[in-house]
Amino acid sequence: MLKSFYLNKIVYYIAGAGAVVYVASYFYPALFRIGGMILVLMLIAIAIDAVIVYSRQQGIAAVRILSERFSIGDPNKVEIRLSNQYGFPVRASVIDELPAQFQERKWIRKILIDSVSDYILEYSLRPDARGEYIFDDINVYVHGPLQLVKRRYTFPSRQVVKVYPSYVQMRRYQLLAVSNRLQEAGVKRIRKIGHSMEFEQIKEYVRGDDYRTINWKATARKDALMVNNYTDERSQQIYCLVNKGRVMKMPFNGMTLLDYAINASLVLSNVALVRQDKAGIVTFEKNIDTFLQADKKPTQMNLVLETLYKQKTDFLEADFEKLFSVIRNRVTNRSLLVLFTNFESLESLQREMSALKKIAKYHLLLVVFFENSELKLLTEQNASSLENIYIRTIAEKFAYEKRLMVKELHKNGIPSILTTPENLTVNTVNKYLELKTRMSI
Repeated sequence: MLKSFYLNKIVYYIAGAGAVVYVASYFYPALFRIGGMILVLMLIAIAIDAVIVYSRQQGIAAVRILSERFSIGDPNKVEIRLSNQYGFPVRASVIDELPAQFQERKWIRKILIDSVSDYILEYSLRPDARGEYIFDDINVYVHGPLQLVKRRYTFPSRQVVKVYPSYVQMRRYQLLAVSNRLQEAGVKRIRKIGHSMEFEQIKEYVRGDDYRTINWKATARKDALMVNNYTDERSQQIYCLVNKGRVMKMPFNGMTLLDYAINASLVLSNVALVRQDKAGIVTFEKNIDTFLQADKKPTQMNLVLETLYKQKTDFLEADFEKLFSVIRNRVTNRSLLVLFTNFESLESLQREMSALKKIAKYHLLLVVFFENSELKLLTEQNASSLENIYIRTIAEKFAYEKRLMVKELHKNGIPSILTTPENLTVNTVNKYLELKTRMSI
């Protein structure tokens, strides 16, 4: 019980004041009695405050409410529900023992709870890495009504939360894809070039329909213009190839490029499944770590989520030749392969160009790599000194090399996306829909 007994700072201030009065009584003896009264009254007040705070065996109750899994890179809500059993309003300091990954050592919330009432304390956490996060105890320091004494309550609340790829972002895109409103997330409307041969239904002609699709037999039967309606071809295979090598270790806003690629792969797979395509995942570095066969069964999205959640890496050099070998043997039908990787120089791209061209010979390969946003900031700042001129010149050289990589890939018939990490998801979904619309797959 004594371990949970603490004095507030005001007690030490009062005791200090009493000590000053005692020192002053050396010169003014009449103050000696006043100093004694200050200390005696303080001790009486402390005793009263302690009796009130300890009057109930369990004056406060607290429990933490949170989801079993968190979404990486997104705010995740946590609730602490407190119940005050005292007959007076309580000032309390709440300390939640957060997972070590957040490196938060000064987390504290000060609240006021009315007498015999409940209080919900809400806050949010933004994890920057996948894996298991362990929450420990909840500590509540209850202050007495005189604000002299505080009592600590410790509630064992050990909870393990798994941090998954951004399923919050995935659900947002899923809702928009189902309702055909992806443009609200920045996905562009793409004009359809021609139409697929995937017949959907016969419907009545409306202004704007292609007159070449008029069904004359149905028109004769209905005595009204009827047209054939076609939909995008379905059951096409979409594979996300995620490079887990050293080049994906670069950080951006607390997350690595690998985490951004995994988030984009999750969203793209979900959009593909909503569009009735088959989605699969391949992760690789020195070896092929994961190969999830493309499918559109109801459980496929859960398999994709669990596959991406488990990804760990030693950030070794990626082997693109081995990737081609596996793709050639295990992906037999022509598919869209979205390769998430990064190239920091034109030479690094040219080293892998042979393997990329081999893959593009059998499949539609889309290479997605990253623009260095830090270099972009350097090229846009004013060069006020000779050193800044050198820095800006080198930054512009590297930025120019990135644009040369796009041209080099295009010259070899390989479409590509050069994007910043924050725009990765929307740019990838845009390109996927564009390729489907143009029937390139």
